[in-house]
Amino acid sequence: MYLFVFIFTLFLLSAIIIYCDLKFAMLRDISSASPKPYSFARVQLAWWTVIVLSSLITTILTQGWQIPDLTESTLYLLGISSATTTAAALIDISDQNNTTITSLNQNDNGTNFFLDILSDKKGVSIHRFQTVVFNIVFGVWFIKTFITNLQIGTVALDDLIPDFSNNNLILLGLSSGLYAALKTVENKANA
Repeated sequence: MYLFVFIFTLFLLSAIIIYCDLKFAMLRDISSASPKPYSFARVQLAWWTVIVLSSLITTILTQGWQIPDLTESTLYLLGISSATTTAAALIDISDQNNTTITSLNQNDNGTNFFLDILSDKKGVSIHRFQTVVFNIVFGVWFIKTFITNLQIGTVALDDLIPDFSNNNLILLGLSSGLYAALKTVENKANA
């Protein structure tokens, strides 16, 4: 029962995200390209929002409509994703307003989902690859741990949603920070 509720919620929220992307380009860069390329930062924010929200909704629905206290690490995790999205948008806007930059990375046509989030002007880059892989690994761990906690049946309500260690949060924050820092120079190399 718990697993079904979680998977259903995860797929429903993912379908809503995909619909919003198809209708409003929600996961795409601010761009004049057609099709617009996918934005790693926006995809990362959607990834963690869907995972955390699915866990929260499943907890509420399966635990007698009780709302758990989210751990600080979960809030930090969403904060890292939000900060990455904000930084990427500010960098893109700054680059668009810089008249010395003649070719913007985000204005190149989108290729496909994975190439868009892994690539800059020079192709697939190691810093983007690292950030994507860390987010996938920690996301899968989060889902597995949450499902295991539900199935055990003796885990306290506030402990159902996994708690990241400080070092893991630092790793995710550094990885996202590296992405944002190197994004600042992606278009300037073309100026």
